[in-house]
Amino acid sequence: MMHSQLLALLALRSSSLASGFTPARTSNAIHHALRTTSSSSSTNLAASTMKELAEGVLKNPKFPPEWPFSPTDFERQDESSDEIFYDQPRLVFHIDDAACGALTEYYAEHLKEGDDVLDICSSWVSHYPKDFKGGNVVGLGMNDYELSQNKQLSSYVVRNLNEEPKFPFEDESFDKVTCVVSVDY
Repeated sequence: MMHSQLLALLALRSSSLASGFTPARTSNAIHHALRTTSSSSSTNLAASTMKELAEGVLKNPKFPPEWPFSPTDFERQDESSDEIFYDQPRLVFHIDDAACGALTEYYAEHLKEGDDVLDICSSWVSHYPKDFKGGNVVGLGMNDYELSQNKQLSSYVVRNLNEEPKFPFEDESFDKVTCVVSVDY
């Protein structure tokens, strides 16, 4: 078995089992991948097959009969305050250039001139198009310096949503709400 075939097999097996695929469907996908994989196309094939597996899960999801998680499954490895981590400014991109470009393109299609926008879990960049002319564009995040460097915000609020999970705004204050690369926080 070629190295590229082995990698494709391992990627398919782990993703298909995690996705709830039945052994027969998984086996067919794996056998197809192994027959058609060459060293030059293994990366594209793995991505293509992963996409097919993901789309297949959405066609016929199979949920377990009982909730499979315990409360300990949702405990954080580090229960210290998030404010410790966010105390130090980090003016870095958390996603690659292609993801930044795709996100900015998405916003160009969906944000309209004059929209009032709340950017939750905000930082020094919101990834909005450079020519976006929003109305009231407010950032809500955890680091004052990072938020102060975001030139697309009209204003900002520093708040730890884990400690204070209520937004400090009236209902229906914004036309759009964005949250990028921060679902986990």
